[in-house]
Amino acid sequence: MPAWLLPESISDILPAEARRIEELRRTLLDLFRTYGYELVMPPLLEYTESLLSGTGRDMDLQMFKLIDQISGRTMGLRADITPQVARIDAHLLNRKGVTRLCYAGSVVHTRPQALSSTREPLQVGAEIYGHAGPEADLEVQELLLAALARVGLREVRLDLGHAEVLRAILAGDPAGFVVAEEVYACLQAKDREGLALLSGLAGTTSRALIELCELYGGVEVISRARASLPKLPRIARALDELEQLVADLNIAEVTIDLADIRGYYYHTGAMFSAYCPGLPSAIARGGRYDQVGEAFGRARPAAGFSLYLRDLAPLLGQTAVPSAIRAPWSKDQALRSLLAQLRAQGEIVIQALPGHEHELEEFHCDRVLLRRGAAWVIEPLSGDAPA
Repeated sequence: MPAWLLPESISDILPAEARRIEELRRTLLDLFRTYGYELVMPPLLEYTESLLSGTGRDMDLQMFKLIDQISGRTMGLRADITPQVARIDAHLLNRKGVTRLCYAGSVVHTRPQALSSTREPLQVGAEIYGHAGPEADLEVQELLLAALARVGLREVRLDLGHAEVLRAILAGDPAGFVVAEEVYACLQAKDREGLALLSGLAGTTSRALIELCELYGGVEVISRARASLPKLPRIARALDELEQLVADLNIAEVTIDLADIRGYYYHTGAMFSAYCPGLPSAIARGGRYDQVGEAFGRARPAAGFSLYLRDLAPLLGQTAVPSAIRAPWSKDQALRSLLAQLRAQGEIVIQALPGHEHELEEFHCDRVLLRRGAAWVIEPLSGDAPA
């Protein structure tokens, strides 16, 4: 096997894509800062107990594990940054009021989430801790929409669900949690026949689960759910929350999917996914997860979202090649001083090394530094201009 061959679903990020991803990262983090979100940088690996906090089975199979040669304990490469941010909020910051945090970094998955996905996504996200009311849910959803709009994605569809609907249905049936895994699998596939065949469930439970598969569409789904699902207080509250979020969101396209249970173990309230033209899967996911900090002794109310930059970047098309100034290689002190001044002003200045004067590579050199008499001057670069 060639030494340069990378593992399956692992790839290098080459200059053009790396530049685009880095610009996205800076744009999003700068936007988050204007909303008051502070940047944190958790480590790439830590003990598995904290990395799996609040996520359980959702992340366990996605995590690479290894033995720490210092402590002998099992460590993991993070598959999601949210549990780490919850640890920071609960154990390190330990603030009493609302805390807004954001992050950006690599995560590693044992298997790609889709056929064309990488196993090393670049995750960016924002989290708000300390407020249990719907205002926090609305803030993170609006921040996500603002982030996608800032990078040029305006035709966004937000898909809403609620973890409490399914929990309420299962809680009313003693056999509900016995066959919970089968229920989750059937709902993810919207397998009505499979749900009907599950043994031990009461007839009302089976009918409610099958009905969930039909409860997808526009905002009218909320009214349909009120009419067709069991009249349980927890379901009524969940539908009220969804109805209020839809009313408060300033977005043209909102859909409801009460059978979408991705992240069900993780979320405790409203859940949402953002979809954009050109990408079959969600570009971002989020919701409320109030129990994520429980393992750290502080189960604070929490809501947030995350997205993957390597999925987002191709949707934005090609970015312009950066404009640059070409300069000759010289030890002349006047030139060196001018180069330092131009770079301090934010200009890209590339010195052509001897023998490589006509190689432009990644940058578009549209200007050139030339000596005119005793001075160095910047002139437009034409195809036959001297270097």
